[in-house]
Order: sequence, then C-alpha cells, then structure tokens
Amino acid sequence: MSKYKIALAGNPNVGKSTIFNILTKSNQHTGNWAGKTVENAYAKYMYNKNTYEVYDLPGTYSLVAHSKEEEIARDFICQNTVDVTVVICNAVALERSLNLVLQILDITSNVIVVVNLMDEAMKKDISIDLEKLSSILGVPVIGASATYKRGIKELKEVIENFVLNTSIKDKPYIWKHDDEVLFASNIVKKCHEISARVVKVGSKKYLKRERKIDKILTNKVTGIPIMLVMLFFIFWLTIVGSNYPSEWLSNLLFGFEEPLYAFLSFLPVGITNVLVYGLYKTTSWVVSVMLPPMLIFFPLFTIMEDIGLLPRIAFNMDRAFSKCDSCGKQALTMCMGIGCNAVGVTGCRIIDSKRERLLAILTNSFMPCNGRYPTMIAIITMFFIGGSRGILSSALCALILVLIILLGIVVTFITNKLLSKTILKGDKTPFILELSDYRKIRIGKVIVSSIMDRTLFVLGRAISVAAPAGILIYLITNITIGNTTLLMWCSNFLEPLGQLMGLDGVILLAFLLGFPANEIVMPILLMTYLGTDTLTNYESLSSLKGILIDNGWTITTAISFLIFTLFHFPCSTTILTIKKETNSWFYTFLAFFLPLIIGIILCVLVNLLSYLF
Repeated sequence: MSKYKIALAGNPNVGKSTIFNILTKSNQHTGNWAGKTVENAYAKYMYNKNTYEVYDLPGTYSLVAHSKEEEIARDFICQNTVDVTVVICNAVALERSLNLVLQILDITSNVIVVVNLMDEAMKKDISIDLEKLSSILGVPVIGASATYKRGIKELKEVIENFVLNTSIKDKPYIWKHDDEVLFASNIVKKCHEISARVVKVGSKKYLKRERKIDKILTNKVTGIPIMLVMLFFIFWLTIVGSNYPSEWLSNLLFGFEEPLYAFLSFLPVGITNVLVYGLYKTTSWVVSVMLPPMLIFFPLFTIMEDIGLLPRIAFNMDRAFSKCDSCGKQALTMCMGIGCNAVGVTGCRIIDSKRERLLAILTNSFMPCNGRYPTMIAIITMFFIGGSRGILSSALCALILVLIILLGIVVTFITNKLLSKTILKGDKTPFILELSDYRKIRIGKVIVSSIMDRTLFVLGRAISVAAPAGILIYLITNITIGNTTLLMWCSNFLEPLGQLMGLDGVILLAFLLGFPANEIVMPILLMTYLGTDTLTNYESLSSLKGILIDNGWTITTAISFLIFTLFHFPCSTTILTIKKETNSWFYTFLAFFLPLIIGIILCVLVNLLSYLF
C-alpha cells in the first residue's frame, strides 16, 4: 500500500470543491461565485489499497498571484512536491481555463486535465475534442460532469495509472519569469490557438439569452432595485414561514423544563437551578429563535448563490464602493454577513488588498445577522404595523427590514470613506470578478448544503456560546449587593447613558449580556423588567408590547432600539473570528467599538430630534 499526494487546481467556479467532495466523500461547501475556497481543504480516499491525499486549492486564474487565495494556490503548487496536479477546467469557458493549465505545465509535466461541466457545454451546444486536446497538451484529459458524478471513476483510474507509471520530481518547483507581461501574452495567444482547434460551438443562442438577462440585472438603473426586491422577497418568506414554527419549537423545548428539573433533583438545588434555568433555558431560547428562520433564509440565500446572482450584486455595488476607496467584492461579504457576521468576516479573505479586506472586516457587523432578525421583527411588528401577523403585515415588516439594511449599507459607505482617509489610507485596487454562468436550481444540493454547511454550523456555534452565557446570566441575576441584585445594580449604573440614547439602563445591560449571542437580548430584557430570576418568554406580541410600554417604551425607544440592534458591538463569535483573521488586537478592538460608537451617536441624534419635533 502506497500514499500519494494529489492537488486539485483550477479557476474559481469550475467545480473543484464538488470533485473534491465526491472523491473524498467530504462536505466542502461549493458555490456559484469566485472565491468560495480560500484555504487548502484536505482529505483522503482509498483506491485499490492505495491512499490518496487530496488538497483542494483555492480558485485561481493565474500563478501570477494578486489575491490571498491565488497566493495560497501558487505557493502550494510551486513549493510542495505533489505526485500529480489535477487541473479542473470549465467546458463552457475552456479558453480561459487553459491559461492556468499552460502555466502549471510550464513548471511540471505531472498534470492531469479534467474538463468539467460537460453537461452545461452540451446544453449550450458546445463540443470539445478531448483526444485532440490531450494530444496537444501531452497529458491525460478527462471529460466530467461532477454534479452528476460522471467521469469521477475514470479520474480515479487515470490518477492511479499516472502515479504508478510516471517519474515524480523530488524537489520544489520554481515559478520565475523575468518578463511576466510577455509570458502572459504568449500564454493567452496559445490558449486562443488551442481553443480554436478543439472547441466547436454549434449555436450562440445561449449567449444572447444570458446577455439579455445580464443587461437587466447589471444595468445601473434596474440592477440594484431588482436586488432589493429579491432581498425583500427573501425576508418576507422568512418572516411568514418562521413565525409559527418558532412558537411551536419554543413550547416544545420549554415543555421539557420541569421534567428535566425533576430528573436532576438528585443534585444540590443550586446546581440544578443553574443547569435548568440558566444553561438549558438560554440554549432552548436560542434554538427556538434561530433555527426556523435559518431553515428558510439560508436555503433561499443559497439559491441566489447557486444560480449566480451574488457576483451580479458585487458588480452593481462596485461603483459605489469605488467612490468610498473600497472594493466591490465587499458586497459579497456583506451578503454573507446577513446570514452570519462571523461567516462574513471569514469571507473577507476573497478581497485582494489587505487595506480593503480590513475595511470589509471592520464594517461587516453593520449587516444584521440571523440572530438579530427575530428581535427586530418583533419590535417592528409591535410598534410599526400594529402587532398583526397577516400576509400584508409581514410584507410591510419585510420592507422595513430592507430599509434598515439600506441604512447599514449607507453607513458602511460613509465609514469606509472615513477610514480610507484616516487609519486605512490607500488607493483602491482594481479587481477582476467573473460573472459566472447562470445555472438551474439544484434543490437537493441547496437543501443539503444550506442545512449542513450553514444552519447547523451557525446554530452549533451559537449554542456553544449561549450555554455558558446562560449560567453567567443566572448567577448575576441571583447574586445580591445589599438590597438589590447584581443585575439591577448594573442596569442602574447604565441608566444615564441609556436615557441619553432614548433607551434605558435595562436595554443597554441586555445588549451587554447578549454579547455571547444576540438571540438572548430580548429574554434578558423581559427578565429584568419583570424582576424574575430566570430568562422569561412572552405569551404574545401584544403582551410583550404591554410589558415594554409599562416600562416607559415609546416610538422613540423603539426606533433607537432598532438602530442599536443594527449598530452595536459584534457578538463574541464574530469578535473571535476577527482576531483570528486580522491577528491584531488593535483591529479587533476597533471592530468592537466602531459600530458601538456609531450606534450611540445615531441613538442620541434620534432622541434629540424626538425632543425637538
């Protein structure tokens, strides 16, 4: 039994991660836009008693690196001794894919070429002479349709035959060209010549159809309004679909509270109270609030990603970002932040410039994550649409949510400009963004990837921080200082600042204690207002509104609360992710205080305006 190293290389969006998943039976997330893989995914598979270590390299168009993912791919190919590099090409855009193939062949002949997406090429009446291509390149060439698992068995056989019968170099390769411009020019010319010899296009109707769609979706007049309508539709479906499942799940989980308490009765009362009323109750709240919206939002978002809409959003937003000295790719990371800010921060790796990447990281929390939606929806429903849950009310709620997100986008632009003129000075760097082909929705893949890669991942991370937070909340609620609890002492301390912002000390304390997970802000608020010693749920929105009004809430309070929900410090998971991505305490602290200061200023302004008018 022998062990071999295999590298999977290729342009973004050619199906590398799909082939990696099928080969290794892994679950690397795939998406229809550039920059999905920004680190080397690694896994193994067995074939005929031999072990193959497979490395899924980040998508790159060239070994002349201009971004972090391209640097990772180039360095791995050039500096690591692998037994074979499998270069994945796009059958629909073979000429573009050949650029990387020829560059890799310039440093090693240990190459296998896989022309993927043959099914897409067939639908578009494109035929490729794979035998002639193999003869021209001098390496094995395989046709594949990874989505349908076609060509994978043949690939395994070719890899094995190749590594068993090919002499492997035992030293790192060196990528060096004195005149890179001339080299690139020659490569482009060769790609065109090879493509002309092996590719035949029967009809170009598909190009006309896609160009017509792009003229609408990327038009400077119609593009952004259409994207906003799509966002509105996603929120509307999420609101309509998650209301009753959240209520049902909440009743189910809280129904286990008493049986669990009885089951743990053998423990000391203090420990039982902490475990049940602290840890379990907080975790149950987070699950019941987060899970139903995520099960609707993430599949809808994944559909937008899968059919190729996200690159169009970045294209439409690039002009506005350029005026703020930042990068259009930030639009993609902001879209990811709408689902989870920590994921959005990680996604900032796709941005080439370190300065522009930092801009995107520092402002990603200006997009409301999934954990903030339920609270915002509840406040909007109670104070702005009369507490109704009908279809029209849900539509109005979704519209207000879109307006809140627009506020976040506007503040992002302003903050980017200010940071670009101060601590993050620098010129905007140009970037190339591939507008990938439109593809049909693959429902099965969308459901599996959105649940496994996003919903369960984000939920698991939220639970991991909410559980210990529940214990802490229970303890400070039950620890007394003189005649008052530690919880009330802290809220009284924050009261002056809260009043200045149009809020109160209880609200500010709820946000502070909600640092581990935004989902627990509202139950902490209720617990403090009602004077209970455990997190408290509300029976209905009307009863919740009554509790808030009894504690001094007005329309001004509701508006300030929505603003502060949008602009306050990121959750603990996001902060830890920012520290990991920036490797800087300075930028981590800046990411914490920047939205907090903006939120305080905006709330104070709203409060002052309410006094004036």
